[in-house]
Amino acid sequence: MTPEAKVKKAVTKILKDRGAYYFTPVTGGFGQSGVPDIVACFHGKFVGIECKAGKNQPTALQQKNLDDIGKAGGVSVVINENNIDNLVGILKLI
Repeated sequence: MTPEAKVKKAVTKILKDRGAYYFTPVTGGFGQSGVPDIVACFHGKFVGIECKAGKNQPTALQQKNLDDIGKAGGVSVVINENNIDNLVGILKLI
């Protein structure tokens, strides 16, 4: 399992344990590029989660999508193995 896949697995466990609705969009040439790795709804709030490993950062297009989610009133976050507890804190605030 890749380091990023481990982050995604940990994120989905957190979401599942809290009863969030979530899915992992796969563009496969038919969807929109730059969409967060995990899209969720928690207590009526839209949440976009970009998962990264180590010091990797979102691409410019991924960051634009995360920013657009925030502008639309949703929550967007970049999670890696070092800040996964931030997701727990964010969900507590929703």
